[in-house]
Amino acid sequence: MEAVGPLVYRGAVPVFRSSNGSRPDGAAASTHAPGTLRAALSHRSFRWVYAGTAASNVGTWMQNVTLGVLAYQLTGEAWFIGVLLFAQLGPSLLFSAVGGALADRYDRRAIMVWIALSQLVLAFILAGVALADDPNKIMLVVLVALMGTGNALNGPTANAVLPTLVPREDLRGAVALNSASMNFSRVFGPILGGIVEVIGGASLVFAVNGLTYLFVVVALMSVKADFSPPRSSHNSPWQQVREGFSAVHADRVLERIIFIISVMSLVSLVFIYQMPKLAEEELGLDGWKYNILFASFGLGAGLGALAMGSFLSRLDRARATRWGLVVLALMLSIFATTSMPAVAFPSVFLLGAAYFVVVTALLTTLQLRTEERVLGRVMGIWMMAWAGLVPVGGLIAGPFIDWFGMEIVLLVGAATALLLSFVDLRDPSTTAEVVHTLETDEATDLALGETAV
Repeated sequence: MEAVGPLVYRGAVPVFRSSNGSRPDGAAASTHAPGTLRAALSHRSFRWVYAGTAASNVGTWMQNVTLGVLAYQLTGEAWFIGVLLFAQLGPSLLFSAVGGALADRYDRRAIMVWIALSQLVLAFILAGVALADDPNKIMLVVLVALMGTGNALNGPTANAVLPTLVPREDLRGAVALNSASMNFSRVFGPILGGIVEVIGGASLVFAVNGLTYLFVVVALMSVKADFSPPRSSHNSPWQQVREGFSAVHADRVLERIIFIISVMSLVSLVFIYQMPKLAEEELGLDGWKYNILFASFGLGAGLGALAMGSFLSRLDRARATRWGLVVLALMLSIFATTSMPAVAFPSVFLLGAAYFVVVTALLTTLQLRTEERVLGRVMGIWMMAWAGLVPVGGLIAGPFIDWFGMEIVLLVGAATALLLSFVDLRDPSTTAEVVHTLETDEATDLALGETAV
């Protein structure tokens, strides 16, 4: 990866660019409008890695949904769902910052390949454990925790390689496509997982997920992009982690982005992994019907992400975040209080769309505002706040759901999302909102090289 060049301002948005102006994959500039989905897909390196990770994401969500159903079938109680969720995502809270430090220190391709191979092995061991009529719950939790640790170490690296695969002016489209891939896998993963589970049970689902990691390995080994970090560092890993937190603390907008995603993940996203319980007990949906409900959420989330890279791409990202949180609060309130599937399906679809409008808007801004040399570490902090705090919220909420019911807990989450919509994301040095989308002509000027300050 090339060294970071001078800091360039468009309006109030700082954007770092390569010091020599070359393209990340050596390709010519895209003929498509900068920042769009088509512009991102015009870069060969991005297409390959995107395709590989998209296939792996489908396998991951086949496994995730099957794990939730298996946890509920084994105990019928929310607390064990919360424990398994914490084992799956809790390592993100503990190890994402370490993963970010690794991403800024070692070759990012090597990190992703070795983690993918280790996940393949663990998935097959998990498949073996699940073959038993009464799977060992402790072994399930341990294996899921080990896979969660791999995801925690890999997440910051996977996000930090985007500027390697596309130029900065096309980063918005790449982030939107990555978010869409993650969420469309929530559509196809549950459906395919349901079919595979009918054929061979949960064990076969976990084995198929293991095989999908091979797509990641093949994709990464097939591109010629430079995956090395911007520059080597002689600081200790702990010092590197501290530098990441210092970079966030130095920018008020980054601080507030991390605050929003942290609180939303902790309080407002409890519903995602409690959905099996809600679907069966409140809506009368189980088995494949539940898979379709979860797929509706994933479809909405994927379309929400794509919207931020297409017809919403010219919308100010601060405004997109604000209204996305408002819609999220409204749809979560409806989903929490309805007992009618005819209402639940459209509300959870719109809930997913609002959720990933918010996530894509915040993540794009985070990528554009962060200097390349600390990008891996800042992405590690993002993963801690996003993926890491969801299981903490699920673990805390589990007993309260058992005591007071699902509805009151989800309504608290909706109220929290509404309050977050009032968080000010404007730069204190200007009255202009700094998280707006770069206009097409401005991004073109950046690509051509405008005066740096």
